[in-house]
Amino acid sequence: MSEPAWSLHSRLKEDTIDIGDLPLSKVLVIKDAHYPWLLLVPRRPDAVEIIDLDEVQQAQLMTEISRVSRALKEITKCDKLNVAALGNLVPQLHVHIIARRTSDAAWPRPVWGVMPPLAHDATEVQNFISALRRKIWLG
Repeated sequence: MSEPAWSLHSRLKEDTIDIGDLPLSKVLVIKDAHYPWLLLVPRRPDAVEIIDLDEVQQAQLMTEISRVSRALKEITKCDKLNVAALGNLVPQLHVHIIARRTSDAAWPRPVWGVMPPLAHDATEVQNFISALRRKIWLG
């Protein structure tokens, strides 16, 4: 029996820009220019919680969270990083990594639902993605 194929949840596909794959996770940018906001989605079918990954995969996920968090902090010079695996609306395991500033629209509250999403400027988001890809070794 072969393992079921992995696919990205439709809501995540709709709300993000795909920037590449790390060994375990797909790296995505949330389509909201209010915040530099990334998602890591482990490419494992039926993973809902971090505990659904085996111990090696959990360690790999932590390595990828650290790598992406460091890159995001360096690029944005943010005041704080928010890292969370919530999944209340989308059951597929995904980890949010959000660069926060004390001057952002939601500070100090969580970012969800504070402001309607703001479309990215095409040039700015491409520059951001290029910088991220270099820092996290995607190309």
